[in-house]
Amino acid sequence: MRAGADAAAQVLRGRTLSFRDDPRVVGPDRAVQSHEDGAVALCSQGQILWYGAFADLPSAHAAAPCESYDGSVILPGLIDAHVHFPQHRMLAAPAHDLLEWLDRFAFNEEAQYASEDHAAAAAERFLDKLVSHGTTSALVFSSVHGQAADCLFRAAQRRGLCLITGATMMDRNAPDAVTQEAEASARESAELIASWHGVQRLRYALTVRFAITSSEEQLRLAGELLADHPGCLLHTHLSESAAEIEMVQRLFPWSKDYTDVYERFGLVGETSVFAHGIHLSERECQALHDAGSLVVHCPTSNAFLGSGLFDIEHLYAAPRPVRVGVASDIGGGTSYSLLQTLAEAYKIARLKGCSFSAFDGFYLATLGNARGLCLDGEIGTLDAGRWADVVVLDPCATPVLAGRNELSESLEDTLFALMMLGDDRAVRAVYVKGEKVASRDRSGG
Repeated sequence: MRAGADAAAQVLRGRTLSFRDDPRVVGPDRAVQSHEDGAVALCSQGQILWYGAFADLPSAHAAAPCESYDGSVILPGLIDAHVHFPQHRMLAAPAHDLLEWLDRFAFNEEAQYASEDHAAAAAERFLDKLVSHGTTSALVFSSVHGQAADCLFRAAQRRGLCLITGATMMDRNAPDAVTQEAEASARESAELIASWHGVQRLRYALTVRFAITSSEEQLRLAGELLADHPGCLLHTHLSESAAEIEMVQRLFPWSKDYTDVYERFGLVGETSVFAHGIHLSERECQALHDAGSLVVHCPTSNAFLGSGLFDIEHLYAAPRPVRVGVASDIGGGTSYSLLQTLAEAYKIARLKGCSFSAFDGFYLATLGNARGLCLDGEIGTLDAGRWADVVVLDPCATPVLAGRNELSESLEDTLFALMMLGDDRAVRAVYVKGEKVASRDRSGG
Protein backbone atom coordinates (compact mmCIF):
# COMPACT_ATOMS: atom_id res chain seq x y z
CA MET A 1 0.00 0.00 0.00
CA ARG A 2 1.42 3.39 -0.97
CA ALA A 3 1.51 5.88 1.87
CA GLY A 4 0.64 8.88 -0.30
CA ALA A 5 2.12 12.38 -0.07
CA ASP A 6 5.66 13.00 1.16
CA ALA A 7 4.78 15.54 3.88
CA ALA A 8 2.64 14.56 6.85
CA ALA A 9 -0.78 16.11 7.39
CA GLN A 10 -0.41 15.58 11.14
CA VAL A 11 1.86 13.99 13.72
CA LEU A 12 0.84 12.14 16.86
CA ARG A 13 3.37 12.29 19.70
CA GLY A 14 3.52 10.04 22.75
CA ARG A 15 4.78 6.63 23.82
CA THR A 16 4.44 4.38 20.76
CA LEU A 17 3.90 0.63 20.70
CA SER A 18 3.81 -1.72 17.73
CA PHE A 19 4.69 -5.36 17.16
CA ARG A 20 7.00 -6.99 14.64
CA ASP A 21 6.04 -10.55 15.58
CA ASP A 22 4.41 -12.77 18.19
CA PRO A 23 6.14 -12.37 21.59
CA ARG A 24 5.10 -15.90 22.63
CA VAL A 25 7.10 -17.25 19.70
CA VAL A 26 10.11 -14.96 19.29
CA GLY A 27 10.24 -13.29 22.71
CA PRO A 28 9.39 -9.67 23.58
CA ASP A 29 12.82 -8.28 22.72
CA ARG A 30 12.35 -9.25 19.08
CA ALA A 31 8.59 -8.76 18.94
CA VAL A 32 8.03 -5.37 20.56
CA GLN A 33 8.92 -2.01 19.08
CA SER A 34 8.35 0.99 21.32
CA HIS A 35 9.60 4.54 21.77
CA GLU A 36 9.12 6.33 25.08
CA ASP A 37 8.93 9.65 23.23
CA GLY A 38 7.68 8.50 19.87
CA ALA A 39 5.81 9.89 16.91
CA VAL A 40 3.51 8.68 14.14
CA ALA A 41 3.25 10.77 10.97
CA LEU A 42 -0.04 10.53 9.07
CA CYS A 43 -0.77 11.60 5.52
CA SER A 44 -3.92 13.27 4.23
CA GLN A 45 -4.97 10.06 2.44
CA GLY A 46 -5.39 8.34 5.79
CA GLN A 47 -2.22 6.22 5.89
CA ILE A 48 0.86 6.14 8.09
CA LEU A 49 3.91 7.77 6.54
CA TRP A 50 6.45 7.13 9.27
CA TYR A 51 6.84 6.23 12.93
CA GLY A 52 9.76 6.11 15.34
CA ALA A 53 11.43 8.23 18.00
CA PHE A 54 10.23 11.84 17.96
CA ALA A 55 13.85 13.00 17.90
CA ASP A 56 14.24 11.21 14.57
CA LEU A 57 11.14 12.72 12.95
CA PRO A 58 12.12 13.48 9.32
CA SER A 59 12.38 17.15 8.51
CA ALA A 60 9.69 16.72 5.83
CA HIS A 61 7.15 16.24 8.63
CA ALA A 62 8.42 18.91 11.04
CA ALA A 63 5.91 21.55 9.96
CA ALA A 64 2.87 19.30 10.37
CA PRO A 65 0.43 19.98 13.22
CA CYS A 66 1.40 17.83 16.21
CA GLU A 67 -1.08 16.32 18.67
CA SER A 68 0.74 15.53 21.90
CA TYR A 69 -0.41 12.56 23.99
CA ASP A 70 2.14 12.88 26.75
CA GLY A 71 1.83 10.08 29.30
CA SER A 72 -0.31 7.91 27.01
CA VAL A 73 0.41 4.96 24.75
CA ILE A 74 -0.15 5.24 20.99
CA LEU A 75 -0.73 1.90 19.30
CA PRO A 76 -2.53 0.43 16.28
CA GLY A 77 -6.31 0.41 16.46
CA LEU A 78 -7.65 -2.66 18.23
CA ILE A 79 -9.12 -5.47 16.14
CA ASP A 80 -12.04 -7.64 17.29
CA ALA A 81 -11.85 -11.01 15.54
CA HIS A 82 -15.35 -12.26 16.45
CA VAL A 83 -18.36 -10.15 17.47
CA HIS A 84 -22.12 -10.45 16.82
CA PHE A 85 -23.84 -7.36 15.41
CA PRO A 86 -27.44 -8.53 16.09
CA GLN A 87 -26.57 -9.29 19.71
CA HIS A 88 -25.17 -5.83 20.45
CA ARG A 89 -27.74 -5.04 23.15
CA MET A 90 -28.14 -8.46 24.79
CA LEU A 91 -25.05 -8.62 26.98
CA ALA A 92 -25.52 -10.49 30.26
CA ALA A 93 -28.57 -12.47 29.12
CA PRO A 94 -28.67 -15.42 31.54
CA ALA A 95 -29.02 -19.07 30.58
CA HIS A 96 -27.89 -22.48 31.76
CA ASP A 97 -25.56 -23.01 28.79
CA LEU A 98 -24.85 -22.02 25.19
CA LEU A 99 -27.71 -23.93 23.56
CA GLU A 100 -30.33 -22.63 26.01
CA TRP A 101 -28.92 -19.10 25.59
CA LEU A 102 -29.35 -19.32 21.82
CA ASP A 103 -32.94 -20.54 22.09
CA ARG A 104 -33.98 -18.17 24.86
CA PHE A 105 -32.33 -14.95 23.73
CA ALA A 106 -30.09 -14.89 20.67
CA PHE A 107 -32.43 -16.28 18.01
CA ASN A 108 -35.31 -14.06 19.16
CA GLU A 109 -33.12 -10.99 19.07
CA GLU A 110 -31.71 -11.83 15.65
CA ALA A 111 -35.21 -12.25 14.23
CA GLN A 112 -35.70 -8.48 14.63
CA TYR A 113 -33.15 -7.92 11.84
CA ALA A 114 -35.67 -8.92 9.21
CA SER A 115 -36.59 -5.22 9.43
CA GLU A 116 -34.21 -3.10 7.39
CA ASP A 117 -35.04 -0.03 9.48
CA HIS A 118 -34.18 -1.93 12.66
CA ALA A 119 -30.93 -3.20 11.17
CA ALA A 120 -29.89 0.22 9.86
CA ALA A 121 -30.40 1.93 13.23
CA ALA A 122 -28.70 -0.94 15.06
CA ALA A 123 -25.68 -0.79 12.75
CA GLU A 124 -24.96 2.80 13.80
CA ARG A 125 -25.27 1.99 17.51
CA PHE A 126 -23.11 -1.10 17.12
CA LEU A 127 -20.29 0.71 15.32
CA ASP A 128 -20.44 3.58 17.83
CA LYS A 129 -19.84 1.08 20.61
CA LEU A 130 -16.90 -0.54 18.84
CA VAL A 131 -15.15 2.73 18.10
CA SER A 132 -15.72 4.21 21.56
CA HIS A 133 -13.92 1.19 23.02
CA GLY A 134 -10.91 1.61 20.72
CA THR A 135 -11.89 -1.07 18.19
CA THR A 136 -11.29 0.15 14.65
CA SER A 137 -11.64 -3.16 12.72
CA ALA A 138 -13.74 -6.26 13.24
CA LEU A 139 -14.89 -9.60 11.89
CA VAL A 140 -18.62 -9.51 12.51
CA PHE A 141 -21.44 -12.02 12.58
CA SER A 142 -24.63 -10.58 11.15
CA SER A 143 -28.05 -12.26 11.01
CA VAL A 144 -29.53 -14.58 8.40
CA HIS A 145 -31.13 -11.59 6.67
CA GLY A 146 -29.17 -10.23 3.72
CA GLN A 147 -30.42 -6.69 4.25
CA ALA A 148 -28.91 -6.65 7.75
CA ALA A 149 -25.43 -7.37 6.39
CA ASP A 150 -26.06 -4.78 3.69
CA CYS A 151 -26.95 -2.16 6.33
CA LEU A 152 -23.81 -2.94 8.31
CA PHE A 153 -21.61 -2.71 5.21
CA ARG A 154 -23.12 0.67 4.30
CA ALA A 155 -22.63 2.05 7.80
CA ALA A 156 -19.01 0.87 7.93
CA GLN A 157 -18.33 2.29 4.47
CA ARG A 158 -19.57 5.74 5.51
CA ARG A 159 -17.16 5.69 8.44
CA GLY A 160 -14.19 4.39 6.44
CA LEU A 161 -13.86 1.36 8.72
CA CYS A 162 -12.18 -1.92 7.93
CA LEU A 163 -14.96 -4.46 8.48
CA ILE A 164 -15.63 -8.05 7.47
CA THR A 165 -19.12 -9.52 7.66
CA GLY A 166 -21.67 -11.63 5.81
CA ALA A 167 -25.20 -12.97 5.97
CA THR A 168 -25.42 -15.89 8.40
CA MET A 169 -26.20 -19.27 6.88
CA MET A 170 -28.66 -21.42 8.90
CA ASP A 171 -31.24 -23.84 7.50
CA ARG A 172 -32.18 -26.09 10.44
CA ASN A 173 -32.41 -26.47 14.22
CA ALA A 174 -33.42 -22.85 14.74
CA PRO A 175 -36.71 -20.88 14.53
CA ASP A 176 -38.11 -20.21 11.06
CA ALA A 177 -37.52 -16.47 11.51
CA VAL A 178 -33.74 -17.02 11.51
CA THR A 179 -33.36 -19.82 8.98
CA GLN A 180 -33.21 -19.78 5.21
CA GLU A 181 -33.30 -22.58 2.67
CA ALA A 182 -29.80 -23.63 1.64
CA GLU A 183 -29.97 -22.63 -2.02
CA ALA A 184 -31.53 -19.26 -1.18
CA SER A 185 -28.86 -18.46 1.44
CA ALA A 186 -26.11 -19.36 -1.03
CA ARG A 187 -27.62 -17.09 -3.69
CA GLU A 188 -27.93 -14.22 -1.24
CA SER A 189 -24.35 -14.68 -0.08
CA ALA A 190 -23.13 -14.65 -3.68
CA GLU A 191 -25.03 -11.41 -4.33
CA LEU A 192 -23.56 -9.76 -1.24
CA ILE A 193 -20.05 -10.85 -2.25
CA ALA A 194 -20.55 -9.24 -5.65
CA SER A 195 -21.82 -6.04 -4.04
CA TRP A 196 -19.39 -5.60 -1.17
CA HIS A 197 -16.28 -7.79 -1.14
CA GLY A 198 -13.23 -5.62 -1.76
CA VAL A 199 -15.16 -2.35 -1.82
CA GLN A 200 -12.90 0.18 -0.10
CA ARG A 201 -11.98 -1.41 3.25
CA LEU A 202 -14.76 -4.00 3.33
CA ARG A 203 -14.46 -7.79 3.00
CA TYR A 204 -16.96 -10.63 2.91
CA ALA A 205 -17.02 -13.65 5.18
CA LEU A 206 -19.00 -16.78 4.31
CA THR A 207 -20.76 -17.05 7.65
CA VAL A 208 -21.90 -20.50 8.73
CA ARG A 209 -23.48 -20.19 12.18
CA PHE A 210 -22.21 -23.59 13.31
CA ALA A 211 -22.56 -27.15 12.14
CA ILE A 212 -25.68 -27.70 14.26
CA THR A 213 -27.73 -25.16 12.29
CA SER A 214 -26.58 -26.14 8.79
CA SER A 215 -27.56 -29.16 6.74
CA GLU A 216 -24.94 -31.02 4.76
CA GLU A 217 -26.35 -29.37 1.64
CA GLN A 218 -25.80 -25.90 3.08
CA LEU A 219 -22.27 -26.76 4.19
CA ARG A 220 -21.54 -28.09 0.71
CA LEU A 221 -22.80 -24.88 -0.90
CA ALA A 222 -20.78 -22.76 1.53
CA GLY A 223 -17.67 -24.73 0.62
CA GLU A 224 -18.32 -24.18 -3.08
CA LEU A 225 -18.74 -20.44 -2.55
CA LEU A 226 -15.50 -20.29 -0.59
CA ALA A 227 -13.66 -22.16 -3.36
CA ASP A 228 -15.11 -19.80 -5.98
CA HIS A 229 -14.18 -16.69 -3.94
CA PRO A 230 -10.79 -17.46 -2.34
CA GLY A 231 -10.36 -13.89 -1.11
CA CYS A 232 -13.34 -14.26 1.22
CA LEU A 233 -13.08 -15.52 4.78
CA LEU A 234 -14.98 -18.41 6.32
CA HIS A 235 -16.42 -17.44 9.72
CA THR A 236 -18.04 -19.92 12.08
CA HIS A 237 -18.01 -21.46 15.56
CA LEU A 238 -16.12 -24.56 16.64
CA SER A 239 -15.88 -26.63 19.81
CA GLU A 240 -17.44 -24.11 22.17
CA SER A 241 -19.28 -26.36 24.63
CA ALA A 242 -19.55 -30.03 25.52
CA ALA A 243 -23.28 -30.18 24.71
CA GLU A 244 -22.68 -28.59 21.32
CA ILE A 245 -19.97 -31.14 20.49
CA GLU A 246 -22.26 -34.01 21.47
CA MET A 247 -25.02 -32.66 19.25
CA VAL A 248 -22.64 -32.30 16.29
CA GLN A 249 -21.66 -35.96 16.73
CA ARG A 250 -25.32 -37.00 16.66
CA LEU A 251 -26.05 -34.92 13.55
CA PHE A 252 -22.92 -36.03 11.69
CA PRO A 253 -22.28 -39.60 12.92
CA TRP A 254 -19.79 -40.21 10.10
CA SER A 255 -17.43 -37.47 11.38
CA LYS A 256 -14.18 -38.09 13.24
CA ASP A 257 -14.81 -34.97 15.32
CA TYR A 258 -16.31 -31.47 15.06
CA THR A 259 -13.51 -30.09 12.87
CA ASP A 260 -13.91 -32.99 10.47
CA VAL A 261 -17.42 -31.80 9.62
CA TYR A 262 -16.00 -28.55 8.27
CA GLU A 263 -13.10 -30.34 6.61
CA ARG A 264 -15.48 -32.62 4.70
CA PHE A 265 -17.05 -29.61 2.98
CA GLY A 266 -13.89 -27.63 2.19
CA LEU A 267 -14.34 -25.09 4.96
CA VAL A 268 -10.98 -25.49 6.71
CA GLY A 269 -8.28 -23.37 5.11
CA GLU A 270 -5.96 -20.43 5.62
CA THR A 271 -8.85 -17.93 5.42
CA SER A 272 -11.02 -19.87 7.88
CA VAL A 273 -11.78 -18.31 11.26
CA PHE A 274 -13.18 -20.51 14.04
CA ALA A 275 -14.48 -18.89 17.20
CA HIS A 276 -13.80 -20.59 20.57
CA GLY A 277 -11.90 -23.87 20.00
CA ILE A 278 -12.00 -24.72 23.70
CA HIS A 279 -12.19 -28.51 23.49
CA LEU A 280 -10.02 -29.33 20.47
CA SER A 281 -8.36 -32.73 20.22
CA GLU A 282 -4.81 -33.28 19.09
CA ARG A 283 -6.08 -34.45 15.68
CA GLU A 284 -8.11 -31.26 15.29
CA CYS A 285 -5.17 -29.05 16.24
CA GLN A 286 -3.01 -30.79 13.67
CA ALA A 287 -5.67 -30.29 10.99
CA LEU A 288 -6.06 -26.60 11.84
CA HIS A 289 -2.28 -26.15 11.88
CA ASP A 290 -1.90 -27.83 8.50
CA ALA A 291 -4.62 -25.62 7.01
CA GLY A 292 -3.33 -22.39 8.57
CA SER A 293 -6.72 -21.59 10.10
CA LEU A 294 -7.35 -19.14 12.94
CA VAL A 295 -8.93 -20.09 16.28
CA VAL A 296 -10.32 -17.10 18.16
CA HIS A 297 -10.24 -17.03 21.96
CA CYS A 298 -13.44 -15.49 23.39
CA PRO A 299 -12.72 -15.39 27.13
CA THR A 300 -15.57 -13.32 28.55
CA SER A 301 -18.13 -15.35 26.60
CA ASN A 302 -16.61 -18.69 27.56
CA ALA A 303 -16.59 -17.75 31.23
CA PHE A 304 -20.08 -16.22 31.21
CA LEU A 305 -21.73 -19.20 29.52
CA GLY A 306 -19.64 -21.74 31.39
CA SER A 307 -18.43 -23.23 28.13
CA GLY A 308 -14.92 -24.08 29.33
CA LEU A 309 -11.41 -22.72 29.76
CA PHE A 310 -9.35 -22.06 26.64
CA ASP A 311 -5.89 -23.62 26.83
CA ILE A 312 -3.63 -21.22 24.94
CA GLU A 313 -0.52 -23.33 25.43
CA HIS A 314 -2.31 -26.36 23.98
CA LEU A 315 -3.09 -24.34 20.85
CA TYR A 316 0.45 -22.96 20.56
CA ALA A 317 2.14 -26.30 21.22
CA ALA A 318 4.89 -27.49 18.87
CA PRO A 319 5.23 -29.09 16.43
CA ARG A 320 1.70 -28.14 15.29
CA PRO A 321 0.95 -24.65 16.66
CA VAL A 322 -2.47 -23.26 15.74
CA ARG A 323 -2.89 -19.58 14.95
CA VAL A 324 -4.76 -17.80 17.77
CA GLY A 325 -6.77 -14.58 17.86
CA VAL A 326 -8.86 -12.85 20.52
CA ALA A 327 -12.36 -11.39 20.52
CA SER A 328 -15.12 -9.86 22.61
CA ASP A 329 -17.81 -12.21 21.24
CA ILE A 330 -20.59 -9.75 22.05
CA GLY A 331 -23.31 -10.66 23.10
CA GLY A 332 -22.21 -13.91 24.79
CA GLY A 333 -19.21 -11.83 25.77
CA THR A 334 -19.78 -9.32 28.51
CA SER A 335 -17.76 -6.29 27.38
CA TYR A 336 -17.05 -4.41 24.17
CA SER A 337 -13.67 -3.51 25.64
CA LEU A 338 -10.80 -5.57 24.30
CA LEU A 339 -8.90 -4.45 27.39
CA GLN A 340 -11.40 -6.25 29.61
CA THR A 341 -11.37 -9.15 27.17
CA LEU A 342 -7.59 -9.46 27.60
CA ALA A 343 -8.01 -9.31 31.38
CA GLU A 344 -10.28 -12.36 31.23
CA ALA A 345 -7.85 -14.10 28.87
CA TYR A 346 -5.13 -13.60 31.49
CA LYS A 347 -7.31 -15.04 34.26
CA ILE A 348 -8.31 -18.06 32.18
CA ALA A 349 -4.67 -18.68 31.29
CA ARG A 350 -3.76 -18.63 34.96
CA LEU A 351 -6.54 -21.09 35.79
CA LYS A 352 -5.13 -23.40 33.09
CA GLY A 353 -1.61 -23.02 34.43
CA CYS A 354 -0.56 -21.03 31.34
CA SER A 355 1.39 -17.82 30.95
CA PHE A 356 -0.21 -14.74 29.37
CA SER A 357 1.71 -11.48 29.42
CA ALA A 358 0.52 -8.00 28.57
CA PHE A 359 2.63 -8.16 25.42
CA ASP A 360 0.89 -11.42 24.48
CA GLY A 361 -2.48 -9.76 24.87
CA PHE A 362 -1.77 -6.55 22.98
CA TYR A 363 -0.08 -8.51 20.20
CA LEU A 364 -3.22 -10.64 19.74
CA ALA A 365 -5.49 -7.57 19.72
CA THR A 366 -3.40 -5.86 17.02
CA LEU A 367 -0.97 -7.66 14.72
CA GLY A 368 -2.08 -11.15 15.76
CA ASN A 369 -5.69 -10.56 14.77
CA ALA A 370 -4.60 -8.69 11.64
CA ARG A 371 -2.54 -11.70 10.56
CA GLY A 372 -5.35 -14.11 11.36
CA LEU A 373 -7.82 -12.09 9.29
CA CYS A 374 -5.35 -11.78 6.38
CA LEU A 375 -5.17 -8.00 6.86
CA ASP A 376 -1.63 -7.53 8.20
CA GLY A 377 -0.59 -5.72 5.02
CA GLU A 378 -3.17 -3.04 5.83
CA ILE A 379 -3.63 -2.78 9.60
CA GLY A 380 -2.28 -4.10 12.89
CA THR A 381 1.01 -2.14 13.15
CA LEU A 382 2.25 1.44 12.97
CA ASP A 383 4.42 0.65 9.96
CA ALA A 384 4.51 3.08 7.05
CA GLY A 385 1.90 2.29 4.44
CA ARG A 386 -0.64 0.86 6.88
CA TRP A 387 -3.97 2.57 7.32
CA ALA A 388 -3.80 5.21 10.06
CA ASP A 389 -6.13 3.38 12.45
CA VAL A 390 -4.74 4.36 15.84
CA VAL A 391 -5.86 4.16 19.46
CA VAL A 392 -4.39 6.20 22.29
CA LEU A 393 -4.63 4.60 25.75
CA ASP A 394 -4.33 6.60 28.95
CA PRO A 395 -2.73 4.65 31.85
CA CYS A 396 -4.01 7.31 34.28
CA ALA A 397 -7.58 7.46 32.98
CA THR A 398 -9.19 6.61 36.34
CA PRO A 399 -8.06 7.12 39.93
CA VAL A 400 -7.48 3.37 40.27
CA LEU A 401 -5.36 3.25 37.10
CA ALA A 402 -3.46 6.39 38.07
CA GLY A 403 -2.57 4.97 41.46
CA ARG A 404 -1.51 1.66 39.97
CA ASN A 405 0.53 3.38 37.26
CA GLU A 406 2.67 5.09 39.91
CA LEU A 407 4.06 1.63 40.65
CA SER A 408 4.85 0.76 37.02
CA GLU A 409 8.54 0.37 36.28
CA SER A 410 8.35 -0.62 32.60
CA LEU A 411 6.18 -0.49 29.52
CA GLU A 412 4.98 -4.00 30.24
CA ASP A 413 3.90 -2.93 33.75
CA THR A 414 1.91 -0.06 32.24
CA LEU A 415 0.29 -2.30 29.64
CA PHE A 416 -0.53 -4.94 32.25
CA ALA A 417 -2.38 -2.37 34.36
CA LEU A 418 -4.28 -1.14 31.30
CA MET A 419 -5.16 -4.73 30.40
CA MET A 420 -6.38 -5.64 33.87
CA LEU A 421 -7.98 -2.38 35.00
CA GLY A 422 -8.79 -0.52 31.80
CA ASP A 423 -12.03 -0.14 29.87
CA ASP A 424 -13.48 2.47 27.51
CA ARG A 425 -12.49 5.23 29.94
CA ALA A 426 -8.85 4.44 29.16
CA VAL A 427 -9.43 5.17 25.46
CA ARG A 428 -8.14 8.73 25.14
CA ALA A 429 -8.48 9.02 21.37
CA VAL A 430 -9.36 6.90 18.33
CA TYR A 431 -8.32 7.59 14.74
CA VAL A 432 -9.75 5.90 11.65
CA LYS A 433 -7.86 6.59 8.41
CA GLY A 434 -6.11 9.44 10.21
CA GLU A 435 -9.30 11.16 11.31
CA LYS A 436 -10.02 11.50 15.01
CA VAL A 437 -13.41 9.85 15.50
CA ALA A 438 -13.52 9.62 19.30
CA SER A 439 -11.77 11.31 22.18
CA ARG A 440 -12.03 11.66 25.93
CA ASP A 441 -10.77 14.41 28.22
CA ARG A 442 -8.16 13.48 30.81
CA SER A 443 -10.52 14.05 33.73
CA GLY A 444 -9.08 11.39 36.02
CA GLY A 445 -12.10 9.08 35.91
